Amino acid sequence: MEMKLLAAAQAARDNAYAPYSKFKVGAAVETVDGEIFTGCNIENASYGLTCCAERNAVFAAVCSGVRRFKTLCVVADTDEPVAPCGACRQVLAEFPFEKIILANCKGQTKTMSVAELLPYGFGSESLNIKNKCK
Repeated sequence: MEMKLLAAAQAARDNAYAPYSKFKVGAAVETVDGEIFTGCNIENASYGLTCCAERNAVFAAVCSGVRRFKTLCVVADTDEPVAPCGACRQVLAEFPFEKIILANCKGQTKTMSVAELLPYGFGSESLNIKNKCK
């Protein structure tokens, strides 16, 4: 399934809209039921409105009612396997991913957990802590 997921991420990368950075990224998420959703980065002249491939893939799945994921694969044309940005890492931490596959267009991969990508992440448990700061 990992090769299928990588192929889906690479295909999504072809649809990236990156006229400013020319840095095209594709992502694919596999649900616990084996369904695959993809996303690509979509840039905007107002850079802060740009949305990454990883978030677009997760959001597409969530819009379809999915809440449980198995794997995310992200791919870009980089020397080493590409890693998600900080905003994407935080979104990934919101859902129970079993593993994250970082990849590049040369076929190199590195598999990590969300906790390895975002140690000490802010999660729902952080909202249950009573504020003792005064």
